[in-house]
Amino acid sequence: MTQKILLLSVSAGAGHMRAAQAIEAYAARDDGGPAALALHLDVMDFVTPAFRKLYTDLYIKLVNKAPALWGYLYHATHDAPRDGSMQRLRRAVERLNTRALMARIAAFQPDAIICTHFLPAELLSRALRQQQLACPVWVQVTDFDLHRMWVHEQMQGYFAATDEVAFRMRHEGIPAGRIHVTGIPIMPAFAQAPDRVSCAQAFGLDPRRTTILLMGGGAGLGSLETVAARLLALPGDFQLIVLAGKNTAALAALQALAGQYPGRLLAQGFTSEVERLMACADLVITKPGGLTTSECLALGLPMIVNSPIPGQEERNADYLLEQGVALKAFDAVTLEYRVRLLLEHPEQLQSMRAKALALGRPRAAQDVLAQVLRAGAVLQ
Repeated sequence: MTQKILLLSVSAGAGHMRAAQAIEAYAARDDGGPAALALHLDVMDFVTPAFRKLYTDLYIKLVNKAPALWGYLYHATHDAPRDGSMQRLRRAVERLNTRALMARIAAFQPDAIICTHFLPAELLSRALRQQQLACPVWVQVTDFDLHRMWVHEQMQGYFAATDEVAFRMRHEGIPAGRIHVTGIPIMPAFAQAPDRVSCAQAFGLDPRRTTILLMGGGAGLGSLETVAARLLALPGDFQLIVLAGKNTAALAALQALAGQYPGRLLAQGFTSEVERLMACADLVITKPGGLTTSECLALGLPMIVNSPIPGQEERNADYLLEQGVALKAFDAVTLEYRVRLLLEHPEQLQSMRAKALALGRPRAAQDVLAQVLRAGAVLQ
């Protein structure tokens, strides 16, 4: 019997959405496993424009313009008493504007719900307590850390990135039997590394040359084109790929820079082929988001992490550094030093690669879906 799985995320940062999309992609595959019909909804599509602006726009402004304030709020909300005034105020705000969401859930009639953001988990915890919802609700934590805003009563189960996150879940009172260490869900394309040679040739790169992938600048490193120019001035025979995303001004500047370094710089705008570009790389320079770093680990890519958002990304960076799969650059000078170090010591780069491969969980999304479907089959 085909089970209907509802995936709920929030478009405050891309990682929560991408985790839900990864589970949805596995549900769409016909590989002989349990059948599932998945629907992915953004909770922000079911609230008023004012609430959406407050919740998502404020988050983006804080992490970009006032990261220290965001870091304070992250730690303050984690440490606040469960029945304190801050928590009561947060719950009062989050209980608003849920009628449309609950109506959509009722219309779909899911057999199970998976939340990849803490907001829908909190909303549905209240609905379960008030017997407004009958189906099981699961929670997928999308970082290498656990904030208490993810922890709610009435949840069927939790999916953790690591054993340490699972330990923290137990410390917060979640029963051990409800915790599953699966990793962070990433797309099926990362389950099997694309062929480096064919990918490099498709992008006009030399598969034999050391290749660095730059996925973000800013916050002390400088603009993408500034960082790229600084890296290309370093000694060594290496290629550089720079992802500019939807920043058309940065892409134009990078393309102009590429003309000064023939055959050494590939500038890319928004692309759906990130895994193929990663397959060309020996080292990635990136912000330490939970999803991006999980993708790197799945492909065995060493990282230099930079500009972590205070709070969850700082914890992600700590985990990666502790595991020996990443170095950290806190400004442009440090970045240059780290890159020089790894280029001059390829054996260290190779050691980091082996550790990354050992940590990677490329089938996390598949494992999450399988666990939910197994539990659903028992309930049926």
